[in-house]
Amino acid sequence: MEPHVLVLGGGFGGLWATRALASAPVRITLVDRTNHHLFQPLLYQVAMAGLSAPDIAAPLRHILRRQRNVGVRMDEALAIDVATRRVTFAQGTLEYDYLIVATGSRHAYFGHDEWASHAPGLKTLDDAVMIRRRMLEAFERAERESDPDVQSEWLDFVIIGGGPTGVELAGTLAEIARHTLPREFRRCDPRKANIHLVEAGPRVLPSMPESLSANARSQLERLGVRVHTGRAVTRIDDRGVLLGDQPIVARTVLWAAGVAASPLGAQLGAERDRAGRVKVEADLSVPGHPEVFVIGDLASVVQDGQPVPGVAPAAKQMGAHAARAIRNRIAGRASAPFRYRDYGNLATIGRMAAVVDLRGLRFSGAFAWLFWLVAHIFFLIGFRNRMVVMSEWIWSYFTYQRDARIIIGRERDARD
Repeated sequence: MEPHVLVLGGGFGGLWATRALASAPVRITLVDRTNHHLFQPLLYQVAMAGLSAPDIAAPLRHILRRQRNVGVRMDEALAIDVATRRVTFAQGTLEYDYLIVATGSRHAYFGHDEWASHAPGLKTLDDAVMIRRRMLEAFERAERESDPDVQSEWLDFVIIGGGPTGVELAGTLAEIARHTLPREFRRCDPRKANIHLVEAGPRVLPSMPESLSANARSQLERLGVRVHTGRAVTRIDDRGVLLGDQPIVARTVLWAAGVAASPLGAQLGAERDRAGRVKVEADLSVPGHPEVFVIGDLASVVQDGQPVPGVAPAAKQMGAHAARAIRNRIAGRASAPFRYRDYGNLATIGRMAAVVDLRGLRFSGAFAWLFWLVAHIFFLIGFRNRMVVMSEWIWSYFTYQRDARIIIGRERDARD
């Protein structure tokens, strides 16, 4: 019987590993908690009402429909037993000959898990829909509020974390407040919204060169975003945050700061780093278990003295490498060490504003924004997704409108 490869996680790492094994003499089972692959780099656009959920996601079964050696299962992995080569799920168990763990990361609140209800993070489509609901409801509550002080609280927003997600959220929210909503409200003026971006480190976009970081801050401030750096948040509640000893009153707080590795990594019996990522061998296998591979955000890989970043290109490359290593194991060949190829970083701030670093080729402004658009459309999964996203962006560019501004669902809101 052909070896069974069990892949946990249908994100970039898991999906690219599965595809790379399409012609291998193996049986593959891909398991994910959801039924879809999510293009996470555009998740913030769903949260900010620029795109709808189906625009940036596609069913895993549809993506893999032509790959005959793979079966897809929607389930949640609960435990991994590397001794018996068995994984326990919410609905049964599966045994494997080779295991690829690509379960990613989750929000981390630096020991303050009680902040989660006040400051939701952005990792899944459910998170994006909740953030969109909170953002839009804030303007709705300001509209019906007669007390100007309380109205101001609903028009103030705090985004914690100055990485790409925080910068993109802050810039997009500023554009919504300044350009999309003003003509639609009568009692409140959305243009009076204050968007605060908080970064504990000395600068936003710390993974980029200092010149681009400074450029991004300048572009944010031109949009009206108030950027706070060098001070950490010490408290979050339903009325705002405490920044050092300075209170910022705001009814809507969003989290784009810390992440921690999936808890499944702790069950592999390997050493982990401070964020819970598994320290893997050079070929991405778990020490002592050459049949188990850890990839993506869950893997701790150091290259040239620097950690490999937890970004989509790295996860894709790790997935393809793990697939090659399995092919080599089956054929009795040695596996080469993994080598990450860094093609650069990019982040968008807003309309005609972005920063791009392509391994030393650095530029910003309108051309960087166009480059960002083309790159993200190119890497989207599926022809339909590309066409829909492109048409939505063209429409938004000329009209400033965001057609996904529909409030759906309800939650127990910590701000009530």
